[in-house]
Amino acid sequence: MEPYTIMMLMIVILTPIICWLFTLHRPEMRVPWRQWAQTFHDKRYYLHALGYIVIIKWKQITDTINEPIKIKTGHWTELVYSIEGDFTKWIQDAFQNDALTDFLNFHYLFVYLFLIYVTTVYFAFTDDRDMTDKVALNYLLIYALAVPYYLFFNVEVTSSWIPNMDALLYHDGWYSSFYALHDPLDNAVPSLHVAIPFGILYLNYLHVKEKGIKITEWRHWPYHLFVAINTLLFIFTILYLGIHWVVDIPLGIIIGAIGALFIHHLQPRLRNDFGPMFKGVTRKKVWRHVFAEGVAALLLLTVILMSVNIQSETADSRISYQLGADDSTFEIIQEFNPGSSVSSNLTNLHESITLEVVVIIVEMSEPAMEDGSIDWEIMKTLGEYYTVEPQSTLMLEIDSPNNYHLIIMHNPGNSNGSSENEVVQVRIINDYHEDIMWKAVLLSLPSLWITGFVIHRLYRLKKYKRSLIDSTPSHLWEQEIIEAE
Repeated sequence: MEPYTIMMLMIVILTPIICWLFTLHRPEMRVPWRQWAQTFHDKRYYLHALGYIVIIKWKQITDTINEPIKIKTGHWTELVYSIEGDFTKWIQDAFQNDALTDFLNFHYLFVYLFLIYVTTVYFAFTDDRDMTDKVALNYLLIYALAVPYYLFFNVEVTSSWIPNMDALLYHDGWYSSFYALHDPLDNAVPSLHVAIPFGILYLNYLHVKEKGIKITEWRHWPYHLFVAINTLLFIFTILYLGIHWVVDIPLGIIIGAIGALFIHHLQPRLRNDFGPMFKGVTRKKVWRHVFAEGVAALLLLTVILMSVNIQSETADSRISYQLGADDSTFEIIQEFNPGSSVSSNLTNLHESITLEVVVIIVEMSEPAMEDGSIDWEIMKTLGEYYTVEPQSTLMLEIDSPNNYHLIIMHNPGNSNGSSENEVVQVRIINDYHEDIMWKAVLLSLPSLWITGFVIHRLYRLKKYKRSLIDSTPSHLWEQEIIEAE
C-alpha cells in the first residue's frame, strides 16, 4: 500500500473518531453536521485549506533548490558531531527492537502528518475559530521559518555520520523510497517533528493565558494533552531512528516558539477583532517597522552569507559521510531537466580500505532495503557497481533526467585494524550545473522578516510594560495611555 493511500485512509477513518473522542466530555462543543458547510463558509475556513496547498508547493520548490546549492552551502555535521558525539547511537542501542522500530516508523511519518491535519479539523469541529486559524497558520509559518536553516545550515542525519548507527527509517523498503523522493536527508536542524507540535502547544498556552484561565480548565485540555504526549514521543523517535541530533530539539522548540508568538499577535489583526485590519497604521509606524525588522533580517542574512562563504572555501576538504565497518549509506541525486546532467565526484579518504559504490534509481533499490539495513550483496546486483580505491576519486556523470538516483556507499571493513581505523570517510561533491542561490535567498526572506517582527514586537511590549501574551494592536496601547492621563 502506498504512503498516500495509508494517509487518506487515516484521514477518512480516524478524523471522525478523534473529533468524537475528544469532545465526549463536552458534546455541546460540536458543530452540528447540518451547519458544517455554513460554518466553513462563514468563518472562511476555505482559506485554511488554501494555506495547506501553499505550503505543499512551497516545500516542493524548496526541495528542488536544496541539492543544487549544496556545492556552496556544504554542511555543518562535523561541528555538531564534535559536540554531541555518539549519544544518539547510545539511545538506539539501548532501546532497539523490531516491534518498537515498526511502531515508531509509522508514528514518525503518518501520525505526524495526520496530527498536523486533524488538529485544524478538531478546532473547527469544536467551533473555535481563533484556534483553527492559529494551528493552520502554525504549519504554514513554522515551515517558512525553517527554510533558511534547511537550505544554508545543512546537517546530515545521524545515521549518515555516526559509524555503525542504523538508519532504521531510511533503510526500510518503501519508507526508503518515500523519503528519498521527498526529503534531502540533510535537513536535520531544526526538527519540524518538534517545532510544529510544540508550536501548537505554545499557541494553546498563549491563548488560554491571555484569557486568564488555567490550561487544565480549558475545554480543549484533553486534546492539548494528546498533542503533548505525541510531541514527547516524536522527540524520542527522532533520536532513536537515526535521524536527528539532540541539538535539533531545542532549536525546534525555538522555531516553534517564534512561530507561535508571531501567529498569536497577528491573528487578531487578520480577523479584525480590534477594528479594520490596518486601523492605527500610520506612515511613521510603517517606516519604524521597516527599519527595525529590516535591520534584524539584514543581520540574519549576513550570518547566512558568512556561513556560505566559510563552506565554499572549505569544499575541497569537507567530509560528507562516515561509514563504520559493514556500514552502508546513500547520497540522493534529485531529478533534473532533460538535456542536463549531474557531475558527482566521490572521494574515498581512507588509506587502505576500498569503498564499494552502487548508482541506482531510487525505486529500484527497495528489494535490498529491509528492517533498517541494506543487503549489500543484493544491492550490487540491482544497479551500476563501482569500487573506489583508497585515496582516489570516482567521477560520475548522471544523465538520466526525471528520476531520483541514489549513490549508495558501502564500507566492507578491515578485520585487521582497530574499529577506529575501520571508519571510512567519504567526500561527495555534486555539480548540478546551475546557480540558483538567489532563489534560496528569496525563499528565506519571509523567515528573516518573521523573526525580526517577533523581536521587535517583544521589545515594544517590554517598552510599554505589557505582557508578551498581549495580542492587542499597538495603537490601542497608546490610546490607553492617553485615556489614563
